[in-house]
Amino acid sequence: MAGELPDYFFRIRENGAAVFRVDTENRQRRIEMDQIAIVNIRKGEIKPHGERELSEADIARIQTWMAERAAVLAHRDIDDIHRAVDYMNLTTQWVQSKATPEQLDAVTDDLLLAMHDLRSTLVRKKADRLMKG
Repeated sequence: MAGELPDYFFRIRENGAAVFRVDTENRQRRIEMDQIAIVNIRKGEIKPHGERELSEADIARIQTWMAERAAVLAHRDIDDIHRAVDYMNLTTQWVQSKATPEQLDAVTDDLLLAMHDLRSTLVRKKADRLMKG
C-alpha cells in the first residue's frame, strides 16, 4: 500500500457513522476492520458496539471526528444555500430569455408558491432578529 492506514475508519450513515478500528498488524497482513461503536452526531451519542468498552483514545478520536464532521456538514449547508441563490438567478435568466409558454405554465405556480414561502420565512426571521438585537 502507498501509505500508512489510519487507526480508525468512519463509515458514514444518515445521522453519524459506524466506527471501525483498522488493524493491519496480523499474520496474514490483511486489513481487518473491527466495528467498535456507532455515532449519532445529531444527538451527540457514542454507543459502543456490542459488549465493547471504548478506550480514552477511542473516545477522543471519535469526538474529534464528530467535531470535524459537524463542521463539514455546516459548510455544506451554507454552500447549498449559496448554490440555491445561483439557481434562482439562473432560473430568472431562463424565464426571461429561454422559457416557452408551455414550460412557464408547468413551473410558474410551484415557483411562485416556493418563493412566497421563502420570502415570508426570511422576512419573519429577519424581523425576529431585529427585535432581539
